[in-house]
Amino acid sequence: MDQEPKLHFNLFLFTAGHHSAAWRHPDSALERLGDISYYQELAKISERGLLDAVFFADGHSVPPVAQGARWFLEPLTTLSAIAAVTENIGLISTVSSTFYTPFHAARFAASLDHISGGRVGINVVTSMWDAEARNHNREAMPAAAERYARAEEFIQVMTGLWDSWADDAIVADRQGLWADPDKVRPINHQGEHFLVDGPLTVPRSPQGKPVLIQAGASEDGRNLAAQWAEAIYAVAFDLKAGQDYYRDVKSRIAKAGRNPDATAILPGLVTYIGSTEAEARAKKAELDALLPVQHSLRELGLFIGQDCSDWDVDAPIPDLPSLEEVTVPKGRYGTILRMIEVDTVDGKRPLVRQVLGRLAAGGGHCTMIGTPEQVADEIETWFRNEGADGFNLMPPMLPNSLEDFIDHVIPILQKRGLFRTEYEGKTLRSHFGLEQPVMV
Repeated sequence: MDQEPKLHFNLFLFTAGHHSAAWRHPDSALERLGDISYYQELAKISERGLLDAVFFADGHSVPPVAQGARWFLEPLTTLSAIAAVTENIGLISTVSSTFYTPFHAARFAASLDHISGGRVGINVVTSMWDAEARNHNREAMPAAAERYARAEEFIQVMTGLWDSWADDAIVADRQGLWADPDKVRPINHQGEHFLVDGPLTVPRSPQGKPVLIQAGASEDGRNLAAQWAEAIYAVAFDLKAGQDYYRDVKSRIAKAGRNPDATAILPGLVTYIGSTEAEARAKKAELDALLPVQHSLRELGLFIGQDCSDWDVDAPIPDLPSLEEVTVPKGRYGTILRMIEVDTVDGKRPLVRQVLGRLAAGGGHCTMIGTPEQVADEIETWFRNEGADGFNLMPPMLPNSLEDFIDHVIPILQKRGLFRTEYEGKTLRSHFGLEQPVMV
C-alpha cells in the first residue's frame, strides 16, 4: 500500500447547496429536498469521486422559512438510506452533546455502523443557539464552559459504551451461549452530567468504534478536539488562518499524548470551477445576484451578534468588537474579522456588500475560484504547507458544483499523486488511515 500522505475530502451535504441563494437558481434541486433519492444520488457522485465520506450537519431550530430550507430530513435516518445504495463512502452525522444522551448517540451510531459495514463517523458538537435550547426544554443555552464539560463527559461515556462489548463477545453457539457474559461489561458511570450503567444494547460495531470527529474553534473546542478527535472540521478563510489553526491544534494533539499525523484537519472549501477563470467568476456572480440583501444582513447579524438590518451595504463595514469581547461562536466571528483584515486596503475597510458576498457561500470558509488546474494548485499549496490535510467540500450549488469538482479537479489531484485512485478498504477508518481499535 502506498504510504505517502494523501488528501482527504468529505462532501458536506446541505439542501440545494451552500450558497444562500442556491435554492433560487432555476437549475437547483429545490423540488427534491425531501426526496431521499436526491441525497442518494449525491452520495453516489461522491463515491464515484472516491471521497472519504458524506457529512450532514444538524440543527435544532428553524431559521426564517421564507429564506430557503436549511434543514429537512433528519441526518441519521437519511444516512441509513444512503448506506443501502452505496458500498464504500463514509457516513458522518453531527450529534449534539447538549441535547442528546450518550446512550442514545452510542446506540444509533453503532447500529448504523453495523448497517453500513463500518462506515460511520460522529461529529460531536455542543450546539449554539438559544432557539435550539427552547426546543429541548431549556430557556437558553448553558454557558460555554458547562457545554464543553458536558461534551467531554458525553464522549467519555459514549466511547465507553462502544467498548462495553469485546470484539469476540458473540459466541453464537445454538447449543450454548449467544454471547460470552464475561465479555459484555457494564460501565457503571456516575458523573456530573450522566448516570449510565451500560452495557450498550448493540454489540461491538464493525469499526470497533465509529470515527469520532470534532469541530473545535474556541479554546475549549480546540482542547476537546485535541483530546478526542480522529478528524477535525475547521473554518479557515485563507492559507494563513488555516496554517495558524493547523499548527496550533496539531501541537495540542501532541501535548495530549496522541499522534498529530493520525488526525486529519479538514477546513471547509467552497469552489467555483469553470473552463476559464472568467467563467468560474461568472458562476459565482450568477448566484450572488439571486441573494436578497436583507437575508444576508440578517445572517451577518447572527454571526456577529448585532442587528445589521439598517446597515448601508455600500458603506465601509463598521468597527467590530475584538474576539475576546463577544459571546457568539468564536470560530465564525474570528473568520469574519480575518476577512475584513484581508480586504482592508490602504486603511480602507471593505464595503458591507463585499463582506456579504464573502459570506454568501459557506459563511466565510475558504473559497477557490478558477479553472480546475488553478483550484488544484491552491489545494496542493494548502496541503503541502500545513494548511490542511484535506477539505470538507461545500459546493455552492448541488449537484452542479459537486460534479464540477469530481469530474475536473479530482483527476488532476490523482495525476499528481495527491489523491487515491481506488478505495483501499471498506471502512471509514481505512479511508482516514486510522487504526482499528481492539477490545478483548
